[in-house]
Amino acid sequence: MSLSIGIVGLPNVGKSTLFNALTRKSVLVANYPFATIDPSVGVVAVPDERLYKLAEFSKTQKTVPAAVEFVDIAGLVKGASAGEGLGNQFLSNIRETDAIAQVVRIFEDDNIIHVDGKINPMLDIGVINLELILADLQTVTKRLSNLNKEVKAGKKEAILEHGILEKVKAALENEKLASSVTADEFEAPLLKSMHLLTAKPFMYVLNKKSGGTNLDEVPTDERYKALMIFFTENNAKWVIVDAGIEHELKEFDGTEKEEMRKALVGDDVSAEALAEADGINELIKKGYELLNLATYFTTGEKETRAWTIGKGWTAPMAGTAIHTDFKDKFVRAEVIEWDKLLEAGSFGAAREKGWLRTEGKEYIVKDGDVIEFKI
Repeated sequence: MSLSIGIVGLPNVGKSTLFNALTRKSVLVANYPFATIDPSVGVVAVPDERLYKLAEFSKTQKTVPAAVEFVDIAGLVKGASAGEGLGNQFLSNIRETDAIAQVVRIFEDDNIIHVDGKINPMLDIGVINLELILADLQTVTKRLSNLNKEVKAGKKEAILEHGILEKVKAALENEKLASSVTADEFEAPLLKSMHLLTAKPFMYVLNKKSGGTNLDEVPTDERYKALMIFFTENNAKWVIVDAGIEHELKEFDGTEKEEMRKALVGDDVSAEALAEADGINELIKKGYELLNLATYFTTGEKETRAWTIGKGWTAPMAGTAIHTDFKDKFVRAEVIEWDKLLEAGSFGAAREKGWLRTEGKEYIVKDGDVIEFKI
């Protein structure tokens, strides 16, 4: 299951630096707008301690994590929806992704040029969101015009689509995202088929320039108070990352990475704060959640693997993550929660305790299930 998150933002807010830290893949990072012209794509492992505990439990030879795809998209500018900068190309790249991670600069640095010459997070968010809204408004207006003939002819689906698009148009004209419009079960597929930019799931990545990720470390002037109010009012997902530090640490792992992080962040930082300072892991996890994904596991001596599925999938659908034939050939599944399996000590002991269950076609797979499919 391949789903992608587009990293967007104004020029010089740290998108490519963040992308490099995320993927360990080198893309051009430079102190000028449009350093990234073509979108770069990186597949990132989802941090999940459950996978490695199961691998240790099974003494497995191979461990395969779940993954999520990030796309580094060049900086948008005011007027992008009208073709300013490289607007049309960038908007097209965003349209191809499944969710949006908007990078917002919250650090001051006179040596790194801001496109507006000042740091104002809410202003930056407003510029990006407005460009996406204007692009969607063009799409919706054109579609409504094309539907007129079918609506006049009384075609039921056209009337239904026209109704939901009128609601979306009204929201966009009031500078609200398309995702703010509630669509019923019949309208939702029609709205989804439009591939609107502002109908995608959003998250905000606050790029700061010091260690740690605690809220009280964010500057507390009115700009950032306004930012927090905006997040609360819009029930927005957000994470704080020091893209610069994460970029410097991208080649390190484990204990060495922790030691290097402490050296960069400062010796007076507590172990708890140091653990919380890994904004990259938090970003990947929240990105996975943003896409409404869940993970189940298979484990054995040869391989322990995390499989990505959509939340709410039934067992036969979940089986398609392994092979498409599993849906049609599904007979039953043996299921146990990952922690219950570890507690039991073996599959045999779990079966004796009644913890290893047999589930049928209607079973909704839960995040963290360990499954063996019978086909």
